[in-house]
Amino acid sequence: MDSKLTLKLDTRVINKAKKYASSKKVSLSRLIENYLDSITSQEIGDFEISPFVRSISTGKSIPADIDYKTDYTEYIEKKYQ
Repeated sequence: MDSKLTLKLDTRVINKAKKYASSKKVSLSRLIENYLDSITSQEIGDFEISPFVRSISTGKSIPADIDYKTDYTEYIEKKYQ
């Protein structure tokens, strides 16, 4: 059953979130629902939270100069050593 939720967020964050949701062809409500569901799920494993997810949950932004491809490559190389 769906329920209504009212949130107060920074206008800049809302606009960025709307653009992101639109680019993924999903509603902003569904995007937030999926996020909240993922962080409150019962399955808690040993995994590293990505900078993107951490930035969403803390309100901090990701550094513009982050090289995610290099970071991911290093992660994969380390994982399969």
